[in-house]
Amino acid sequence: MIADDVILLRAPEPDDLDSMFRWENEPNKSDTSSAVAPLSRKQLWEYIENYDGDIYSARQLRMIIVRRSDGLRLGTVDISDFEPRDRRGFVGIYIEARERRHGYALRALELLCRHASAVIGLHQLAAVVVDGNQASRGLFVKAGFRPCGKLRSWVRRGRLYADVIVFQRLFEV
Repeated sequence: MIADDVILLRAPEPDDLDSMFRWENEPNKSDTSSAVAPLSRKQLWEYIENYDGDIYSARQLRMIIVRRSDGLRLGTVDISDFEPRDRRGFVGIYIEARERRHGYALRALELLCRHASAVIGLHQLAAVVVDGNQASRGLFVKAGFRPCGKLRSWVRRGRLYADVIVFQRLFEV
């Protein structure tokens, strides 16, 4: 378990199925997801059932963000596209809409970065944020990420394309 005094990060468990189903299929999630079809409960159940918390074999790490005071599931934070040779990965975070703007995302990112650096031994994490997503841009800057590039027309939203900003955080060697 990875925790501070307000939240904890833990592996997905079977009783997370309903929350994960709701989060993965949220209609307004288009700025943060590349999914083109809804995920089924069966797909998510199989994911949870077969979850491999070993980032070196799975090449990803997904954790559920939980509020310690009442056990409420707040969202997910994950490392994807893990590259062990270069000790890098991409970070993604999702906080349920009604729980946003309470500082949970920043706490989760800080805990994840500390774990990624100290335990996993990563050299860096990167994040890709749609250019107009000011909340996410501000979050990553507060968490010590720096903008390092722009990819033009990188994501398609209906008939339009949007630029993304790449953020990067290097850890001490």
